[in-house]
Amino acid sequence: QVQLRESGGGLVQAGGSLRLSCAGPGRTFSSYAMAWFRQAPEKEREFLAAISWSGGRTYYADSVKGRFTISRDNVENKADLQMNSLKSEDTAVYYCAAKIGGPISDPLYDHWGQGTQVTVSA
Repeated sequence: QVQLRESGGGLVQAGGSLRLSCAGPGRTFSSYAMAWFRQAPEKEREFLAAISWSGGRTYYADSVKGRFTISRDNVENKADLQMNSLKSEDTAVYYCAAKIGGPISDPLYDHWGQGTQVTVSA
């Protein structure tokens, strides 16, 4: 069982920034592609961004391109999502996910964290 743990969620005003972090499995972290998703109430889960095991390739959904940045640190075993210019419609529970193999832009990820709430006030 791969354990992922998100942190960094909270309440922020519209236009502000927030940085989410996902702590991944220890020694094997660098084997995994990492991704971030979100789910707002009564909406389907949305695939936001992904990063390859090396960090050399990234993927962004159009809805967050230019505002969100995914990164990873294979020494500290974490993957971050920097979110800027936040809007009220970014309010959701944010999840990190991991997988080994397959295109990073394919939203089928195998391992999931518990999620962290992000609330953007207008």
